[in-house]
Amino acid sequence: MGTTLGVADSGRELSHKRFGNMSNNGIEILHKKNQLPGLKVVDMDLCEHCIYIKQKRTQFFTKEHMKKTRPLELVHSDVFDPSKVASIGGSTYFVTFMDDCTRKVWLYMMKNKSEVFGIFKTFKALVENQTGSKIKCLKSDNGAEYCLKEFDQYCAKHGIHRIKIVPLTPQDNSVAERMNRTILERARNMLSNLGLGKQLWTEVVSTTVYLINRGPSS
Repeated sequence: MGTTLGVADSGRELSHKRFGNMSNNGIEILHKKNQLPGLKVVDMDLCEHCIYIKQKRTQFFTKEHMKKTRPLELVHSDVFDPSKVASIGGSTYFVTFMDDCTRKVWLYMMKNKSEVFGIFKTFKALVENQTGSKIKCLKSDNGAEYCLKEFDQYCAKHGIHRIKIVPLTPQDNSVAERMNRTILERARNMLSNLGLGKQLWTEVVSTTVYLINRGPSS
């Protein structure tokens, strides 16, 4: 990263919160890159909010995923559905697209799942124009929003290979599922830490993705 992410307070816990409940490992990486000049002590005490919220289902034992080496060779996608509380703008869903190579995430809010196909076309035009590369493969679950005939025809027309996981096995879509889980965990932590109303969840989720895209990635 070319710019310093300034931290006015030297507190470890405050840094943890400011970066959307980033892991201790992530904070340590930023500290080694001199991105946190005000932070003197890296090791952090256990965060009660993280312990409470970061509970997950055990994943399948599969071969280690081999990350792609070129942008847009493989794009992972998943829909979060639905929030019990509608946002101020009326959204109850969001869909994410993540590039396997760079691990950059794009997030779009939705009022209905039926918006996924239109959003994908918008996303495709944006990223292909920005990168000069073409989307080669899209991986998702077998949700109805991804299985529209028009969606399949559009991808076939543009030479985009589809990978759809076996129904009721979200573990097979682990990269996208894990990213959405990370986004939700960190967003819930921020809401809990700051005492914000749940109707602001879209703003907090968007902030979380902004921080994830600018933080270190394995």
